[in-house]
Amino acid sequence: MERRLVSAIACRNQGSRLYGKPLQNLDVDQGTRILDNIINCLQTIPCIDEIVLGISTGIENEVFKHLAEEKGLRYVVGDEHDVLSRLVECGKLAKATDIFRVTSESPFLYYEPVEYLWKKHVDEGLDATFLDEIIDGTGFEIMSQSAMEISHDKGDARHQSEHCSLYIRENKNDFKISKVICPDSLNRKDLRLTVDNPEDLAVCRILFREFKEDAPRFSIQAMVDYLDSHPSLKDLIAPFTEIGYSTMNR
Repeated sequence: MERRLVSAIACRNQGSRLYGKPLQNLDVDQGTRILDNIINCLQTIPCIDEIVLGISTGIENEVFKHLAEEKGLRYVVGDEHDVLSRLVECGKLAKATDIFRVTSESPFLYYEPVEYLWKKHVDEGLDATFLDEIIDGTGFEIMSQSAMEISHDKGDARHQSEHCSLYIRENKNDFKISKVICPDSLNRKDLRLTVDNPEDLAVCRILFREFKEDAPRFSIQAMVDYLDSHPSLKDLIAPFTEIGYSTMNR
């Protein structure tokens, strides 16, 4: 059976620290939003067959339907808290065998190993491929559609939340899993490239502006080097790194 990889992106506007994170502008002048850059980057990766948005219910999330239509993407609408069900439905809609998961508030994907890891995932008949121990916001997960459906059917509310791979990780003997460790230079617990707070957004906007010519495929290593040479930017995001990594890979 030929495998079909679909990127399912869970979208919602709710957020206690920063409202509407996926729709925040990275480039204010050009109107390039976080979700725009994510989608644009994913569309450059040959092994990703389709992108589907899993949109939360609620009038405040209607904007994501318009965004999907604007970009020619399909979408599903589902429960705000049951994120896993939305991703499963995205897969069903697109007849996916596997889901490529990134989060809607993380604008800069470590895209370089995607093709290789997808081939490895297929060749080894894996249920899940996890890119772990990497800067928060730049990693990804590949999970089979069947493994995600099992996770939803057998898991509880914890597993159905935004921690969509938690059931697989907690029941690793029931699945064929590969955990991939990134290069040491990108295993930086003092940095983060995801947007949960206004300070995160400020840093990501500066990085987008600095490396704008590379959009939508940015070098994470170049961003790390830039942040290391601008300690004041690292100081902005430092207060949020500990809690971010405490819930990562769950």
